[in-house]
Order: sequence, then C-alpha cells, then structure tokens
Amino acid sequence: MFNAWQQEKATEALVADAQAMADRLASAKRHVVDSYAATAWFWAASLQAEGQDLYAIASWPRAAIARFVTTTQTRIAALRKKRDYDLSDGLAVWLHTARALQEPRIARPVHDIWQMLLDAGPNADTMATDLMAEAGLPAVLVRKAPTGLAPDSLNGG
Repeated sequence: MFNAWQQEKATEALVADAQAMADRLASAKRHVVDSYAATAWFWAASLQAEGQDLYAIASWPRAAIARFVTTTQTRIAALRKKRDYDLSDGLAVWLHTARALQEPRIARPVHDIWQMLLDAGPNADTMATDLMAEAGLPAVLVRKAPTGLAPDSLNGG
C-alpha cells in the first residue's frame, strides 16, 4: 500500500513538472519560446546523428524509452551543472515527451508544450540551424512534434 502511494506521489510530481514547463512557456516572452523550440529541434538532430529518431519515440520499445529517460536525466544534470540552461531546457522537452509515453497523465501538458513550440517564430528556425551548424550537424530543420504526441492528436487529428 505504501509503495502504491509512493508511486502515485512520484507520478503526480512528473505531471506537475511537465505542467510547470507548459505554464512557463505559456507566460514566456517570444524569445524564450523560440529558444526552447530551437534547442528541442537541435536535440532531435543531434540524437538522430547518434541513431535515435526522437520523432518516432512512440514506436520505440518500452525498455528503450526507459533507458532514454534515465540517460536524458543524467545529460540534463550535466548541462545544468555547466550552466548550459538553454540546451538543458530543450532536452527537458524530450524528457517530458518520453515520460508522457510512460504515463498517459503527462500527455496533456506535453501536447500543450509541443503546440507552443510549433507556434514558435522564425527566429527559432534560425537558432536551431545555427546550433546544428556549430555542432557539425547537417543544418536540416524538422519542425514537427513526435508521432503520436502531436498537439492535435488528443482532439482526433
């Protein structure tokens, strides 16, 4: 019984964390939303170069999603320790996305996050391609939400 309560509290914390990001983006200035979008798209390109297609994360085996969550948490902690908050914020978008696949209650705030990122201005595209070029990645921007987690998927397409 205690384990169930503990698990429920942990799940509620994950939902609250994703909702906090959605709320932060909803009240943020345009350049902040653009930065989140740019760094999220940068991470998609960066991890694609490592063989991980984040846009297809919904089709990954559950164990692969769990490993992604663990390695992403570690990567975010390292980025924040180096005070690279912009890159860590973009990676956190993908962390919440992966968690939404593990726990459906996280899906609503993640859909909201992706809607705001997709509504980002053209500066987000420029920032993303600049980040990709600086990292030696092909500056090919993919401006979309992951399959199965697109903002309109909760509303029937």
